[in-house]
Amino acid sequence: MQPRATTRQIKVGNDSTGIICIGGDAPVSVQSMTSGYTHDIDQCVKEINRLDSAGADLVRVAVPEAKDTIALKEILNQTSVPIVADVHFHFQRALEAVEAGVHKIRLNPGNIADRNQVNAVIDACKDARIPIRIGVNEGSIIERKDKQKRKEELGKFFADSKHGHLIAIMIAKLEEYLDIFHERDFHDICISAKSMDSSLTIDAYTEIAKRFEYPLHLGVTHAGPRETGSIRSVVALGTLLANGIGDTLRISYASDPVYEVEDGLELLYCLAKRTRIGAELIACPTCGRIQVDLYTLVQEVRKKLADEIDIPIKVAVMGCVVNGPGEAEGADIAVFAGDRRGIIYVQGQRVANVKEEEILDRLLEECRTFQEKVRNGEATLGEKVVEIIPPDPIGELGSGKARIAAGDVEQITIGRT
Repeated sequence: MQPRATTRQIKVGNDSTGIICIGGDAPVSVQSMTSGYTHDIDQCVKEINRLDSAGADLVRVAVPEAKDTIALKEILNQTSVPIVADVHFHFQRALEAVEAGVHKIRLNPGNIADRNQVNAVIDACKDARIPIRIGVNEGSIIERKDKQKRKEELGKFFADSKHGHLIAIMIAKLEEYLDIFHERDFHDICISAKSMDSSLTIDAYTEIAKRFEYPLHLGVTHAGPRETGSIRSVVALGTLLANGIGDTLRISYASDPVYEVEDGLELLYCLAKRTRIGAELIACPTCGRIQVDLYTLVQEVRKKLADEIDIPIKVAVMGCVVNGPGEAEGADIAVFAGDRRGIIYVQGQRVANVKEEEILDRLLEECRTFQEKVRNGEATLGEKVVEIIPPDPIGELGSGKARIAAGDVEQITIGRT
């Protein structure tokens, strides 16, 4: 992976919410957005708190009407995560959100025709010391005749890219917008350039990262339901992050936004862009060799780990003796199954051989015990103690030995005819 690109750093939040740094040497942060009406205070607060509990660093809310910004002050009193006000067409909503105490503004200057109104928002944010995210998303960029020559020049520059024209427009619009902010000596800025096309998203952010020093907010817009949107989003965001591009992100789903936070965090964990909180669960994909109800076991283990384990223990749940030993050796806690039983290992040391119905409880017991040992300094995550040798498939775990003894399986002697 490439080292993280150097960008300016902005700060979001206050003493009540904690300060989230974006850019510079700060960890990549995860955002999400509420899906309900902001003026429905109780429901909005409930949703924000769910996202906060799931691990969101920032939460964005829509404020299309005055009743939404009126509700902000009470919402801010009942939440403890930085809140971003999403403003598109009405500059007054941004001013009202700033007055209410919001922690960041998301603004598309191209949607506000009057330059004085844009300047008023910039000045209000500058006085309040809150940052602004500028968006040049594919679906919202607007052509302007006075920039046509610049766009044509950029279009020729990006002629070798199938997305050259759109990238040219995005960069031209960013230059145009940033000129407005620079005139007001405002630099607490974050940039986004989303698209529904994963490859365009990769190309656009790659070119933007070369040209601007401001932190980048990554996302694939209109990604769709989680089933397909997760692939579309991870392809683009994972590629960019691996190439050192991106300071904050939102994975967007037409689904419960808590999934956006969970999947965004998992992406960062997998790329070592954030320190994992809670257990890491790995499991085999299942096949004809499994000898327990692995799917149900994995789901039950996942839920229990999420509720009870808050340090990054690596837990492996494997369905047979083929891949199980190797995974058990590399995991802190592992189980691999055979003949309706499971052998449980703790850092390579065998600790139990239990019936299938006892696997879940014993595995969780070992996880809880190991977590306490790590907290007390009696154990260290990731240690490998011994090499695990797979058991004889017709021996202790396998079913073959009993079948052979009963005469149900023909014995073959190698080397004889």
